[in-house]
Formats: sequence, C-alpha cells, structure tokens
Amino acid sequence: MAVQQITALPGARSQLMDGLRDILPLAVGVAVYGLAFGLLAAQAQMDGLQTGVMGTIVFAGSSQIIAVERLVTGAGAGAALLAGLALNLRLLLITASLRDELAGRPWWQVLLGVHLATDENWALMHAMRARGHRAGYWYLVGGGLGLVAVWVLATVAGASVATAVPEPKALGMDFAFTAAFIAILRSLWSGRAMLLPWGVSIATVLLAGLLTPLDPTWTLILGGAAGAAIAGVLGND
Repeated sequence: MAVQQITALPGARSQLMDGLRDILPLAVGVAVYGLAFGLLAAQAQMDGLQTGVMGTIVFAGSSQIIAVERLVTGAGAGAALLAGLALNLRLLLITASLRDELAGRPWWQVLLGVHLATDENWALMHAMRARGHRAGYWYLVGGGLGLVAVWVLATVAGASVATAVPEPKALGMDFAFTAAFIAILRSLWSGRAMLLPWGVSIATVLLAGLLTPLDPTWTLILGGAAGAAIAGVLGND
C-alpha cells in the first residue's frame, strides 16, 4: 500500500531516484566510517546481525560510535545511551527545519522522513534547491535510503571481518575508530558558523574533565548539550 502511494504521487518516484543517485558520492565517506564502526562493535562483542539491526533501527553514525565506544571502555548502558543522544542533539534542529516537508503527510511518512534525515541528505536537499532543482520530501527520503543501505552493509562487513581476525590490534585495525571519528568531525563542519558551538563543546568537555570528578561519558554529554544549545540560540537569531 505504501509503495503504491509513493508511485502514485506526481514526481515522487523521480525525486526518490534522484536522491538515491545524488547521495552516492557522500555515501562513500559513510562506508568508510561504517567499516570502522563495525570493527568497534566487534570489540563490544556485537556480531554482524546485531550490528546490522542496530544500524537500521538507530541509524545515527556518530552517536552509535560514541555509544559503543563508551561500552567498550566499561561505561554502563545508560551512560552510553545518554552520550549518544547528546551527540545527536543537532538532529533535533534538522528535523525541526523539515516542518514544511512533513506537514500534512501520513504518520508513516513523517516517521520515515524523521528517521532518514541526516546531515548529508538534508544539506544535499537544500543545495539542490539552491541550484533550482526540485528537491523535497521524497528527495530527502531517497538520499536517506541510500545512506542507510550503505551504512548497514558497511557496519556488518566491518563486524564480520573483525570477528574473523584473531587479533585486530596487531594489524592496526583498532586505529580505524580514531580515523573514522576524525572523518565524521570533518563531515560535520559546515563553515565558520560552527566555530562557536564547537568551541563551547570543546571548552565544556575540557573544563569538566579537569575541574570535576565526572566520568568522561558525562563530560561528553555536557559538551554535546552545551554546543547544541549554542547552535540552537544562533539558529533562532
């Protein structure tokens, strides 16, 4: 029924396919840190199936990485969840900006759009609009479907490879997480407007780590919340 509704909408199918096609260059970067996340997930005793299910349901690359990294270092599940949520607070701003695209749609389309909204396909949708192309809800969904497919395949591949290698650290595979997180940070940088939120986040983490006895998990949560608050204030100006 849902597929019939998609194909019946004028231009929906073409926008969906355009989104899938245009997201492919960005999906290459997603695949790289997806592999790294799979290696990290294996260190947390997650197999390929568990990693794939998590990627499909959660679908939040940087948040998944920080949450699993916290589990690997011995933090509790609750602290890991909060750290992941704090890092993903920026998505509240992204989904809030999609009011026009989501208005009047059936509940399943709203949930689908919110679930598939990421930095990459959201930015791509607006970039295509600025060039005069038709890029709306279905374009966003098409890009999101492409990203989630690449993300799940890459994470499952990474976890499967890691479980097949007796000593991943001996091959330097443990550094993949660090490299992937650097790549994620680079992809999140969108210009000088990000300088103040990032600066506040970094300063908050450093000060909390130096001046308080808080576990690193909580300093990350504070830093993410502080940066998101600053970004939200700036966005409302």
